[in-house]
Amino acid sequence: MLAAKRLIQKAVQHHQRKVQRGDLTTEDLDPRVAVHYGVPSTASVLAFDPIQRLLAIGTLDGRIKVIGGDGIEGLLISPKQLPYKHIEFLQNKAYIVSISNDNDIQVWDLASRSIADSLQWASNITAFSVISGSHFMYVGDEHGLMSVIKFEAEDGKLFQLQYHISAGSISEAAGFPLPNDQPIIGVLPQPCSSGNRQDASNTKAFHFTFLLLILKQERVLLAYQNGLIILWDISEGQILFVGGGKDLQLKDGVVDSSSEVDANLPDATLEHHLEEKEISALCWASSNGSILAVGYIDGDILFWKTSCAASSKSQQASSSNNIIKLQLSSAERRLPVIVLQWSKNQQSRNDCDGQLFIYGGDEIGSEEVLTVVSLEWSTGTLRCVGRAELTLSGSFADMILLPNAGVMGGNQKADLFVLTNPGQLHFYDDASLSALISQRERRPSISAMEFPAVVPSSNPSMTVAKLSKIPTGGDSSKALLEVASVMKLASTVTAVSAAKWPLTGGLPSELSITKNDGVGRIYLGGYSDGSIRIWDATYPVLSLICLLEGEVQGVNVAGSSAPVTKLDFCSISLRLAVGNGCGLVRLYDLKGCSDGTHFHFVTETKNEVYILPQGKGPQCRAVFCLLNSPIQALQFANCGAKLAVGFESGRVAVLNTSSSSVLFWIDGVSCSSFPIISITWKELTYTHSLVKSPKHSETKVPAYSAEEVIFVLTKDAKINLFEGGTGKIISTQPWHLKKPSVAISMYVIAVSISVSESSSEMQLESHEDSATKNEPMPNSTTVSINSHEGEQQPSSETACSEERLLDSILLLCCEDSLHLYSTKSVIQGNNKSIRKVKHAKPCCWTATLKKDEKVCGLVLLFQTGVIEIRSLPDLELVKESSLMSILRWNFKANMDKTMSSSDNGQIALASGCELAFISLLAGENDFRIPETLPCLHDEVLAAAADAALSFSLNPKNKQGTEPGILGGIIKGFKGRKVPHTEDFIPNPKVNFSHLEGIFLKSPFSDSSPAVTDNQEAEELNIDDIEIDEPLPAASSSSHDFQNIKTEKGTERERLFQGGTDDTKPRLRTPEEIMATYRKAGDASSVAAHARDKLAQRQEKLEKISRRTEELQSGAEDFASLANELVKTLEARKKWWHI
Repeated sequence: MLAAKRLIQKAVQHHQRKVQRGDLTTEDLDPRVAVHYGVPSTASVLAFDPIQRLLAIGTLDGRIKVIGGDGIEGLLISPKQLPYKHIEFLQNKAYIVSISNDNDIQVWDLASRSIADSLQWASNITAFSVISGSHFMYVGDEHGLMSVIKFEAEDGKLFQLQYHISAGSISEAAGFPLPNDQPIIGVLPQPCSSGNRQDASNTKAFHFTFLLLILKQERVLLAYQNGLIILWDISEGQILFVGGGKDLQLKDGVVDSSSEVDANLPDATLEHHLEEKEISALCWASSNGSILAVGYIDGDILFWKTSCAASSKSQQASSSNNIIKLQLSSAERRLPVIVLQWSKNQQSRNDCDGQLFIYGGDEIGSEEVLTVVSLEWSTGTLRCVGRAELTLSGSFADMILLPNAGVMGGNQKADLFVLTNPGQLHFYDDASLSALISQRERRPSISAMEFPAVVPSSNPSMTVAKLSKIPTGGDSSKALLEVASVMKLASTVTAVSAAKWPLTGGLPSELSITKNDGVGRIYLGGYSDGSIRIWDATYPVLSLICLLEGEVQGVNVAGSSAPVTKLDFCSISLRLAVGNGCGLVRLYDLKGCSDGTHFHFVTETKNEVYILPQGKGPQCRAVFCLLNSPIQALQFANCGAKLAVGFESGRVAVLNTSSSSVLFWIDGVSCSSFPIISITWKELTYTHSLVKSPKHSETKVPAYSAEEVIFVLTKDAKINLFEGGTGKIISTQPWHLKKPSVAISMYVIAVSISVSESSSEMQLESHEDSATKNEPMPNSTTVSINSHEGEQQPSSETACSEERLLDSILLLCCEDSLHLYSTKSVIQGNNKSIRKVKHAKPCCWTATLKKDEKVCGLVLLFQTGVIEIRSLPDLELVKESSLMSILRWNFKANMDKTMSSSDNGQIALASGCELAFISLLAGENDFRIPETLPCLHDEVLAAAADAALSFSLNPKNKQGTEPGILGGIIKGFKGRKVPHTEDFIPNPKVNFSHLEGIFLKSPFSDSSPAVTDNQEAEELNIDDIEIDEPLPAASSSSHDFQNIKTEKGTERERLFQGGTDDTKPRLRTPEEIMATYRKAGDASSVAAHARDKLAQRQEKLEKISRRTEELQSGAEDFASLANELVKTLEARKKWWHI
């Protein structure tokens, strides 16, 4: 008490001060998202890369979320805040293509997490598709025009090619009119056939499959809104199939899936007029592209057999027996079929048997479900053999089936992702779906696997959070690393439970793998069930250190499961304090203890001690149950030896954490018993020269003294000061503002002050239209922030005494204003401020930030979502931003409860299922340097996949690759089982060179399109072919593979005597043959010439045969290189530990 009185007596008269301008500039600030976890609440569309095992989620606000495995997630933010209507991976290419509502086609580079290039489309894009495994894309628009675009990865350029198909050209080719205003609503490349599985090992069968693979890349299906369906051959400019249209007759069988399963189609068929039906969804319903499923806005689903080629213009007048209707409900009014997707039946050898996944088509007003129908085909008859319904947890957004990479046989499954609003991602595996469909009787829907959030924010909900930096190179950092390794077993259990989760893509950052310097930062989350989770946040990929349950094992403590309301952590002693809504305070020692633990249960009247069994990891050392009032403030002091606890009732208790006891209570903090908002411990240090008192001329004041002071802020913006050792009050009356206000936070900041007198006050107003008043004040005191609290400043012999705490400033943040005071004035009860800023909107959260270890700025969040960054100590506005511009978030109630920050400008905040870390300072390197970011694309895996694919396409290696060598490669890299889904055969790069030539010119530049007439192919006799080019030496190098393709093109031209790709082999006329072979002379000379020709032909054929063998040998050498690559990567054991 004596020291406190001495402080007041020695305090000089309060003077107004001129505040030195802060050194925080706009160049120092660059707000950006450093870490993002969770599915955005505005998620709307899905895409999947089956090789990289990555999932992309497009949103309604211009974001793309990319999710891999092991906590690897990334967020791509478009400059345009518009919904995405299409997103697709360029599979295994490290690029994502997205189309926004304003028809801007963007290509995202996953390596740089930025837009590589964009193309603004002139018309409204209504359909989009990527040719699997290539850089080519089909675009359909509102005017019925189909175009082709290409992304050139080497140059990073996206451009439109000359190839396009208009509605007019389709109308001319089909022979009946097609309105130009009919939008294309579907563009589907025809899927590739898997060939004859029984003869898959046969070389001829493989060559046939490979040829069919190349052939069907040249086929695309166009679906128009009015119901017209066209299967188009892009290379020949021909229509292969025509379906739909109002003039076509429908002779079909009707399958009602709601009827008893295994019911055969009725023998009697219905014949009626097929009116113009608007298409709403479509998908291929066979693995070879022979059946198309089409959904309509009236709820009907039609199966079209596209294998029946169009014969002529009489197609429109003929009836078809190749159309079958499926109805989910017999009701007259049904929902439109919104989504259709098909998966092949893994047990069937029929390419058409499988499961059809349907959203829509049911009776209007029925429960929102996703319907799965199991279909079987036999001799042209369709049977519905099973039906199941998946109940949705929210409104439907999108769904996607997961194809498996490299499966060339019949190992397909129906793994499924379903996206519902708001931002809920669910996974259904094939085993669960198959069990549900096989049930003869309807039963409740199976429960889906929810998205395993790295940082859960719901179920249980997060109520409070704290971001804490750990001193680098110290014992605490290494101790936390040991705790993480000890608790790894618990995280392994969690990993085992999520083993079926199909996303395994991405790689951790280089630094997180190579460096092992300890834990540099932790993120703590308190939850509604009383539990605490602690993550290692040193790098942008968070990893769970430990989970602390609310209840203490072996001790029954009432109220231990109440929601956590406050956290504090001491990075020096590794002590954690947890306060909850029932007034309980739990103390943890994160270092743990190898021997038994003494647990203290402390109440107002007793201190019970329990001996808990030995355990590894963090230990709960004490629980304090002192008041039945929620904890509102916690603050450690003396390196964790003391803890101040503020209650909602307005009382404050100071605890001894070493002895687990109550040191003292602080009563009378606020006469009106307002809740405690903030508690700050400060060490009061002052120095004196020899001072002679008038009455005691020889009395000497000690040259150095120190004492702890506790600043307590209540919600009514009143500040009380107490001695930290005894709890005695320093100021008899609490300091308060002139006008009532609601307090948010309080900061005591050390500064350097040069004293000179001034008597006027400066006030700032932050209304949008008002100018900042910042005129220099004559004879004023200059205030600047000191870089180190408690640092001694030099003074002259004649200078007045310099009191370090009294020379600090106190910043009071309220909902409607900011107030800056000298600590002297607060101690004296003087409420005249140095600076004052009035808010035009209510503020709800604040934080300080440092630059070069010096407090330089203040961050404010307003209830409108606006973020202001002001410099200190002048409180000038430096930058204004918003949650919407940075994160695309709207402010939500109680969002401030889970916000926390570190001194170097990192802010952690949560909203819904999302968690984000924002980095404010441009010079902050913890999360910004590329080496700290996880890799969203595995280049080594991509190279291995390409090599494995080339190996599997070699006919000599076809045997023994039934399970899918590519799937095995991915399994090896990720160390997990890769679920097989449906046939997916990524096409090698070399297979698309012929498409390049086709797309570089208009399809109708040389000849008009025509409907296929099914004429027999003309035969070409070998006697009519001249082969006279020299054969180049074969190469085993993979770099020469493209050259081989080019040489094959040249060879073809010479085979057909200079004919182009557009010309067909032709028969020579007798005159041409006679002119070539007829020679002058007698019969003997003619015979000799013929013998020479035959010998030359035989020699050339032998050369071709030798070259074929050399090419085959080269392919084997390439496959050998691929195998060596696989073995080398398998030897790198770290891939199994990623």
